[in-house]
Amino acid sequence: MATIRTTPFHERLAPLNRTGLWSHWSGHLVSRKYQMSDKVEYFAIRDAAALIDTSPLHKYRITGADAERYLAGVLARDVRTCGDGEAQYTIWCDDRGHVVEDGVVMRFHANDFMLTAAEPNLAYLTALATGYDVQIVDVSDDYGALAVQGPRSRRILASLAPEIDQLGYFEHVPAKFAGTAVTVSRTGYTGDLGYEIWVEAGDATAVFDAVVEASAGHSVRPVGQNAMLMSRIEAGLLLLDVDFRSSRFAYTDDERSTPAELGMTWMLRDLPTSDRPFIGRRAIERELADGTSRWRTVGLVVDWREWDRVHAGEGLIPPKDATPIVAEMMLYTDDGEWIGYTTSFMYSPIMQRHLAIGRVRPHLASSGTAVQLEVTVAHRYHTVSANVTRLPLYNPPRKTA
Repeated sequence: MATIRTTPFHERLAPLNRTGLWSHWSGHLVSRKYQMSDKVEYFAIRDAAALIDTSPLHKYRITGADAERYLAGVLARDVRTCGDGEAQYTIWCDDRGHVVEDGVVMRFHANDFMLTAAEPNLAYLTALATGYDVQIVDVSDDYGALAVQGPRSRRILASLAPEIDQLGYFEHVPAKFAGTAVTVSRTGYTGDLGYEIWVEAGDATAVFDAVVEASAGHSVRPVGQNAMLMSRIEAGLLLLDVDFRSSRFAYTDDERSTPAELGMTWMLRDLPTSDRPFIGRRAIERELADGTSRWRTVGLVVDWREWDRVHAGEGLIPPKDATPIVAEMMLYTDDGEWIGYTTSFMYSPIMQRHLAIGRVRPHLASSGTAVQLEVTVAHRYHTVSANVTRLPLYNPPRKTA
């Protein structure tokens, strides 16, 4: 009988959950929100710093003489360009060039990597390892992961380990917090300045205590899934099973997506100059050469005047609810032609606009293109004007500075 597990940080975080609201993530309990207000936690991310338990991520240690060659053939992004002490956001695809999943790969040494993923991939990765001198070990339960995200995160963590002050975007470094060995990566899922602390499970509470002590006076809060998912929409970070679906589990091609359709061709810059074979390469090259992409993933900004007009016309106070809507909302031209849909929608507290991640036909993907967003108000369909824009929707310079 399956049991719901707790993360290595649960002992410290559970007493802080004033709402008693929990969600399940990969068989683990994670807090939906610790405070009664999502916005309180959201602004901890944007104005101070947030502690986010990301331990349920699946983690795979990949080692052996052929580890680099193996990953270069599995991952669509060229892992050979990832140096020791660096990390990459990456994807892996099927033979037809559809995205299976995304994740982050960290390189420790020449043939020593760790790949994180939202869903289980051990059997999938192992099946592709035949003929390689490579070992793939699921270390998901061996490590806790604590994200420290927000503009004060660098100052806090550098007070524990000075080397973090010079850590570059998507780099990682071994460090010690209160005498406990950790790895700190400058990564995260909020689109802000932030870090993730990777620590052996048995040392998690000691590390948590050290971070909390160093955070005193910085308005740091534990933050649940709701606020993190709000920040990721602003950051244009795609979410599996919301903004795209794994090709392994999709029933039809309408549910599948290619890297080009998800706006990820920047990962494939080596295609013109490299003959690197990787799964899906030929299909991706054909799509790019023939221009057969069905969609482009874009950002959308709703005209607030239109939003207010439609709601006020029904005698309603125009809602400014930051709770993400992850159901599809249809997009049309001014003439009523269906041209796409949103996958994630929210009101941004910091930008004070309704924002969305959506898909439109490729010829309508240029920034500034006007579209009509269908909304339901007073049990009737209405449309409000919106403009296409590039992702990310919110991109503070401190994220990479």
